[in-house]
Amino acid sequence: MLDVHPPHEPMHGWRDFLLHLFTITIGLLIALGLEGCVEWQHHRHLVHEAEASLHAEIESNAKGLPDALAALHKNQDQLKHDIEVLKYIIQNHKDPEHSSMSIGSGLQTFDDVSWRTAQSTTALSYMPYARAEEYADIYTTQAELFDAEKQAARDAIISLAPFMNVGEKDSLPDNQARDIKQKIEVLQGQLTLVDAFMNSLDRSYKKFLAAHPD
Repeated sequence: MLDVHPPHEPMHGWRDFLLHLFTITIGLLIALGLEGCVEWQHHRHLVHEAEASLHAEIESNAKGLPDALAALHKNQDQLKHDIEVLKYIIQNHKDPEHSSMSIGSGLQTFDDVSWRTAQSTTALSYMPYARAEEYADIYTTQAELFDAEKQAARDAIISLAPFMNVGEKDSLPDNQARDIKQKIEVLQGQLTLVDAFMNSLDRSYKKFLAAHPD
C-alpha cells in the first residue's frame, strides 16, 4: 500500500509545485521498484523450490521404471503361455497336463505430487516456456500411461470372469476357452500400448535427467 502525503508547508509558485511533484514521482518509482524486486525474488524462490521438487520426483520415478518394465514383460510372457494353453484345449478338447494359467495386469503408479503442487501454486507460469513444456510432456505421458494401465486391469478382470463358473477339477469347455482366448488377446493388445507408453516415458526421463543432471 503506497501512501502519498500532501506537503507540510505551503507551496509558493510553480517551482515549489513542480519540485514537490518531482519528489512524489521519484518516491513512487522507488517504492514500486522495491515492491517489484520483492515480488520477483518471491517468484524466483517459488520456481526454484518447484524445480527442485520436480527434479527429485522425476528422478525417483525414473529409478522405478526398469522394474515396472521387467514386470510388464514377465506378464506379457505369461499371457503368451496362456494363449498356447487355450489353443491346446480348443484343438484337443482337454486340458494339457502339468500346465497352469495366470492372468494379471498390475498398476505401476508414478508420483505426480510435485507436478500438481507446481500447478496449484502457479510456479509453472513463472518458468521459461521451454522448461515448463518439458515437465508438461513428462507428466502428460505419465497420465496417459496410467489410463492405459487402468484399461489393461479392466481387460484382465474381464478375461478372468469365465473362470468363475469352472471348478478346479473341471475341464474348460471349448466355447469358454475360445472366449477367454479372445479376451486375453485384447489384453495383450492393451499391454502393448502400456509397453509403448513406458518406453516413451523412459526415454523422456533419460533425456530430461541428462539435460538437467542437478
